Amino acid sequence: MIRLERIDYKNVWDIIDLKVFKSQKNFVASNTISIVQAYSVLGTETSAFPFGIYDGKKPVGFLMVGFNEAAEYDAFDNVEPPKSLINNYSIWRLMIDKRYQKRGYGRDAIKLALDFIRTWPCGKAEYCSLSYEPENEVAAKLYRSFGFIENGELDGDEIVAVLKL
Repeated sequence: MIRLERIDYKNVWDIIDLKVFKSQKNFVASNTISIVQAYSVLGTETSAFPFGIYDGKKPVGFLMVGFNEAAEYDAFDNVEPPKSLINNYSIWRLMIDKRYQKRGYGRDAIKLALDFIRTWPCGKAEYCSLSYEPENEVAAKLYRSFGFIENGELDGDEIVAVLKL
């Protein structure tokens, strides 16, 4: 039975220690960078919800949900955010440790993320968006199975897909 647990001082190092395979490093930011990002948006128009993914007491991955992630783009000159990130939720990060991949944890984590989003922690929104590298076919297939549809936007070099909430 997997569950999400908010990142705090008790579990942060367990989550930072999780790693993907070397061949996957271009697909997802490190958990350290993601956690720093989550806390760097405190007090801004963007909200971040970093979670450890647990199977019982064992940490198996990291997930971060965002809201209004587009506001973070103000820090970058001449970078336009995808429109789907404005006042909408996002699955900002998802990673499963290399030791626990291909066991359904990613699928279960997406379901739990969507359940969390539908509690509307930042208020109602129309969409949940996410992005992935074009060559990450495993991620694309997983997201499509939940109904995420590519909307023609790019986030840098990544493909954006959205799910109507």
